[in-house]
Amino acid sequence: MRRRVVVTGIGVITPVGHDVESMWQVLRRSGSGIGHITHFDASRFPTKIAAEVKDFDLGRWISNPERFAQCGRNVTFAIAAATEAVRAAGLASGAPDPTRFGVYLGAGEGQQDFGRFMQILCRSRKGTEVDLEAFTRLGLTHLDPETEIHQEPNVPAGVLASLFNAQGPNLNCLTACAASSQAIGEATEIIRRGDADIMLSGGAHSMIHPFGVTGFNLLTALSTHNDNPTGASRPFDKNRDGFVLGEGAGMLVLEELEHARARKATIFGELVGFGTTADAYRITDTHPEGRGAVSCIQMALKDAGLNTDQIDYINAHGTSTDVNDRVETMAIRKALGADAYQTPVSSVKSMMGHLIAAAGAVEAIVCLLTIRDHILPPTTNYETPDPDCDLDYVPNVARPAPVERALSNSFGFGGQNISLILSKFRA
Repeated sequence: MRRRVVVTGIGVITPVGHDVESMWQVLRRSGSGIGHITHFDASRFPTKIAAEVKDFDLGRWISNPERFAQCGRNVTFAIAAATEAVRAAGLASGAPDPTRFGVYLGAGEGQQDFGRFMQILCRSRKGTEVDLEAFTRLGLTHLDPETEIHQEPNVPAGVLASLFNAQGPNLNCLTACAASSQAIGEATEIIRRGDADIMLSGGAHSMIHPFGVTGFNLLTALSTHNDNPTGASRPFDKNRDGFVLGEGAGMLVLEELEHARARKATIFGELVGFGTTADAYRITDTHPEGRGAVSCIQMALKDAGLNTDQIDYINAHGTSTDVNDRVETMAIRKALGADAYQTPVSSVKSMMGHLIAAAGAVEAIVCLLTIRDHILPPTTNYETPDPDCDLDYVPNVARPAPVERALSNSFGFGGQNISLILSKFRA
């Protein structure tokens, strides 16, 4: 019999709350964390809105925040969310065996110091040519190497291992918007096969900076409803025009069941299904028939040993882009058949924006809260039905409903597809 994996700790930093319960209360009342960009001057950008984490104070979570002053926002978000999760799991004083405690994140890169690079580049110019010798000399003089190193995507995993003495497997994947869901699924497999007893898993990301916004604008992926920030993200609505960029972190403590029982840990739920596939199509386009998403959902159901009528709720990837929402709806219909029309679906990206690499982990935590409280979070800004999106999207208002099992979808640029199934824990 394979080892069962339960969740014993959860933590978040999001645009709608800096801890799990604060976030959950905002989602339940259909609140929003979307507004005009304040991280930089976006007045000349096509998109001037985002879901920023406001008034964040790392000192709320650790006693020496100055130690991480050179780190990017992704690292500090990861530290805060992980600290909440580890405390909830009762591991603040460490794991029983540090060599059996690992970290697997789906964390994105930090904000590179491009502004400093541009200053150096301008100072090194001779006419229209770049003086490479001067550029190198100025770069060595003015760039902080430790700051640059801290922008690498694997740094958050290393920092967390150091903070919590996690001496087991230490990994990071960066598969775009599917990253943290993939990390959770792979961390589950590590525990299942016996290579660790506890894994701290999730993701952290912040791309609300000029280069991040420029890139997504060039892909025409972002909403330009600048005059109505809280109404800009409208998954599955006919008038959707792109996603809203968000930032934050979500962390889960995954643990082998008997190990958790032995130390009398609180169990938030069980991870019972994991599916992962590739579209094998195009880098920035979802397969038009949703073949990767369909097989991914089916794989997760098979892994969990569940039938299509045993899923009570789906937390959709639901980005508010035209193609994604239409194809995801199609994939759910194909994977669940007639049961798709009996299964409520919602996208919390309508309220907190798209946290990119961190999105899947936060949404997996939302699924656990949905199971705990039997409350379906809404898809806000749903006003005009789209004939191609014909499922029950829990429009605008949270809904009480019995939930035993929830499916969470995450799809990323490059054609990565991840589906996780979380369940109420039953002994």
